[in-house]
Amino acid sequence: MQQLQGASRFNRRAIKVDAALNLVLEAAVPGRRETVPLWQAGGRWLAESLTATTDWPPFPRSGLDGYAVRSADTALASPGNPATLRVLGAVAAGELALAIVEQGTAVRIMTGGAVPEGADAVVMLEQTAEDLLAGGEPAVRVKCAAAAGQNIAQPGEEFRRGSALAEPGTRIRPGHMALLGTFGYADVPVYARPRVAIVATGNELLPVEAPLQPGCIRDSNSSMIAAMVEQSGGEPLLLGRLADDPSAVEAALASALEQADLVVTTGGVSVGDFDVMAAIIRRIRKSGHAGEGAVSDTVLSLEGSSMSEGEMSDSALSLEGSSMGEGETSDSALSLEGSSTGEGEMSDSALSIEGGRAGEDVLRDSALSIEGGRAGEDVLRDSASSLENGHVGEAVVHASASSLENGHAGEAAISDSASRSQTGAGSNAEPPLLPGSMAALSGQATRLLFDKVAMRPGSPTSAAVIDGKLLFALSGNPGACFVGFELFVRPAILRLLGASLEAAIPRRVTARLASDFEKGSPHERFVRTRLLSRNGELLADPLAFNKSSMMASIPEADGLIRIPAGQAGAPSGSIVDIIVLH
Repeated sequence: MQQLQGASRFNRRAIKVDAALNLVLEAAVPGRRETVPLWQAGGRWLAESLTATTDWPPFPRSGLDGYAVRSADTALASPGNPATLRVLGAVAAGELALAIVEQGTAVRIMTGGAVPEGADAVVMLEQTAEDLLAGGEPAVRVKCAAAAGQNIAQPGEEFRRGSALAEPGTRIRPGHMALLGTFGYADVPVYARPRVAIVATGNELLPVEAPLQPGCIRDSNSSMIAAMVEQSGGEPLLLGRLADDPSAVEAALASALEQADLVVTTGGVSVGDFDVMAAIIRRIRKSGHAGEGAVSDTVLSLEGSSMSEGEMSDSALSLEGSSMGEGETSDSALSLEGSSTGEGEMSDSALSIEGGRAGEDVLRDSALSIEGGRAGEDVLRDSASSLENGHVGEAVVHASASSLENGHAGEAAISDSASRSQTGAGSNAEPPLLPGSMAALSGQATRLLFDKVAMRPGSPTSAAVIDGKLLFALSGNPGACFVGFELFVRPAILRLLGASLEAAIPRRVTARLASDFEKGSPHERFVRTRLLSRNGELLADPLAFNKSSMMASIPEADGLIRIPAGQAGAPSGSIVDIIVLH
């Protein structure tokens, strides 16, 4: 199998979780609309402003069962001296009274009935008593005085014709449905449920129904993601499993983008030789339409002012790293910025490693991109090696940052990609970009949002916009896949459904940690937890089996504890931030 990644696999620079989420929310713009029957509109997001089609109530309406009267006829009424009124008839809801209420008369009225002409108050039934006049005509004794307007809802009291009922982006609740039905909206304009294509990648994947084979596992992520998509309000489209074949994956993505509003892939996003989605994301990055949070393809770049041949001073060579576990790459990033030093040398350069440990070969495949200057054979001659919070193995810089062509690099000799030695390319040679079967990858509506996030698990999680549609490349590890969906994909689906930016952000609460979580991390860590309420206080009890590749704790998880980056985790009793899961 052809190796899909070379030195540039290590060029990915992590951005913070909240910054990555902001990029996703900005890119996820509600689009498709549809009209659904009112009874199916509950829980959907309104796509248009809706207004009252008439005054409401449209007529003076009785608020209770009783008698419609003239308030002046009851001014002196009391339990000991009731006012006796002749009853002209009765009016039920949906009917109109045939008689006009005049002095000394009343009309029996039901809740919701139209108040007859002449009446200006309704007396509740409990404050009256039936009676008969001398001639046998029906009458009523009113035992208390009634004020004008009493128990009558006046026309336009709640809504005036044209007043707003709900604005676009409103999530339709049962109360909204009552309003919309009241004003005749039998069909409701809503944002369409986004179609979410799901593609699992990996030579090792088997169908769920297949017997296990040596070295293979069943595809569990597709069903999990499909359930989460449906739970979020989207429509999952399961497009099956794909081997790590670039042409097949690109063809599948092209088809998925035609069918769906959003695409989610699982697997192949880390730094493995055959991680096909990482190679595709790299190609998007190479296209030059990187988003605000994305990082350029060069690991090591020199940028200066007034740089003559070989002149770059005060340059800084930095490596930001972390322990490389759970299938996630270290955060290696090398940058040199400088100006004006002697030919062929860089004074005061520093090599620093922050936040972790780099093994012997961490920098072996690193690249050097020199812009606007010339590096001689001794370009790193006076560099210093400064190590923070970690150590570099004996070969840490072997065949790495300065891989010069035939001894020196001329002006802009290495302008577009990582520098490679042509005299001994070997394992450092960068594989060619994938064949261009997806023209959309290089279109103006295509851009990389990010290809690494400062989080555990799932730091290789990537996102891009391809031809205006979001693509999420999630980890193949179930735990990391689950977390990546909750942090980024679910909010994107909610935005496409029409939710506001605020409503799309995962719900956050605080809780008291019920037990120690001792494991530190160079990045923010998201720990699956059970949430408990005890004596009116919310407790977070971290679950076991929380590693990226483990799934045993996923069904029990009520939330994700956010453990800040640091050498230590969080002690029992501390107050922690929680993302509440749906």
